[in-house]
Amino acid sequence: MHDPAGLYELTPDATSVPTGLPLVAGLTGFADAGSAVTQFSDYLLDTLDTEVIASFDADALLDYRARRPTIYFDQDHLTDYQPATLALYLATDEIGQQFLLLTGFEPDFQWERFAAAVLQLIARFGVTTTTWVHAIPMPVPHTRPIGVTVSGNRVELIDAMSVWRPHTQVPSNALHLVEYRLQQLEHATAGFVLLVPHYLADTEHPDAAVKALESISAATGMIFPTERLRQEGREFVAKIDAQVETNQELARLVGTLEERHDTYMEGNPLRSPLTDEDGELPSADEIAEELENFLAIRRSGEADGPAL
Repeated sequence: MHDPAGLYELTPDATSVPTGLPLVAGLTGFADAGSAVTQFSDYLLDTLDTEVIASFDADALLDYRARRPTIYFDQDHLTDYQPATLALYLATDEIGQQFLLLTGFEPDFQWERFAAAVLQLIARFGVTTTTWVHAIPMPVPHTRPIGVTVSGNRVELIDAMSVWRPHTQVPSNALHLVEYRLQQLEHATAGFVLLVPHYLADTEHPDAAVKALESISAATGMIFPTERLRQEGREFVAKIDAQVETNQELARLVGTLEERHDTYMEGNPLRSPLTDEDGELPSADEIAEELENFLAIRRSGEADGPAL
């Protein structure tokens, strides 16, 4: 057994956290293609109400020589030291639903103790489901929707969303170990691996962050504000398209990737959970109407009070 004692510290706010919430996780450090997880985490922390309920010991988990914290040199003295953090937050989505958010650096050391600590927190707070995101570079074109590979034991998500189901060995992430341990406990868990165009892996690809948020929404029912990211994504793709138009070699690469992608998808049709029986996507107006109806029902339920 790996004892997680001393690896994290609960804050006073932890005593008031309700039980039975979902856990969402994303750790940065290894193979964060398109900076998807970094953008995803930063966006949630910037746009949602959050409060820290547990902090992990960076000195025990982080290799400072590999990932050095930053400090500001102000002419003749040092200011604004920014240590790396790994923490568990209580977060609230756009319509008031609460969830737990585990985010920060991926541990370099003591993975077994870290996994034991996460499982301990999951048990302490009676977490209902655990969902996490990861991103890897893949030979896919930016002109097609970003796909995902889904792991875990939530078959409904795998069947509905997983576009690539390989038999292969891969370098693991610390959250792979957490997922593996949770599967052994038959805890509902799902990992979304975003398949980001390899030639954009070293950029900040906003559409990758949007896909991460959409995946978490599909798994948890959480609602996130994404319009800013979507607009940034449209502007980013427009710049890439402009480069493709002026670079024949890049245009050939994208064309080849499109042909391979489309051929693969023809043999592996995956119906989106958003389409109707005819495979048609709803219009923006229809989506807005459905969301407004949902919010109206929710507001009415809150006004009437809890059902007995």
